[in-house]
Amino acid sequence: MNNKIDKKALWDLSYGMYIVSSGFNGKQNGQVANTVFQITAEPPRIAVCINKGNLTHEYISKSGLFTVSVLDESTPMTFIGLFGFKCGRDIDKLSQCFQVKTGSTGCPIVMDYALSVIEAGVFNQIDVGTHTVFLGDVVSAEVLREGRPLTYAYYQEVKKGKSPKNAPTYRSDTGEK
Repeated sequence: MNNKIDKKALWDLSYGMYIVSSGFNGKQNGQVANTVFQITAEPPRIAVCINKGNLTHEYISKSGLFTVSVLDESTPMTFIGLFGFKCGRDIDKLSQCFQVKTGSTGCPIVMDYALSVIEAGVFNQIDVGTHTVFLGDVVSAEVLREGRPLTYAYYQEVKKGKSPKNAPTYRSDTGEK
């Protein structure tokens, strides 16, 4: 097969911006993720895609649990930077939040700048090379307030945000993934 792949076509896919968190053996962490999506309505199921090198990946793999906080457009870049460009092995990101609660699964739920929050238990996972897609049964979900969800396009175009190298949507200065 002789297929041409113009990676710019992938830039047209839309994404949201979320904090995905998990914990294991009393330790907790969270990270920015842009690949979270609903996969079924009945039963309610979602999927998250996490880089294998991330601490959050380790905790989800070991605990089989994760939470998702849907971020509002008003989320400041300093908050996104904390969860998107800092490593949980080096700092306790959750201690720098104003509002974190423990969910029914025992996982941390980041409430700062969140419109809604979801807890899930992993029922399957797919190895996709550098990342794992975790498939989860929703065990709890709550709308916290009204607002506009932060999209990846808004983050890039209005907030002028970038992607870390371990993000599935990373673009180098040359535009390559």
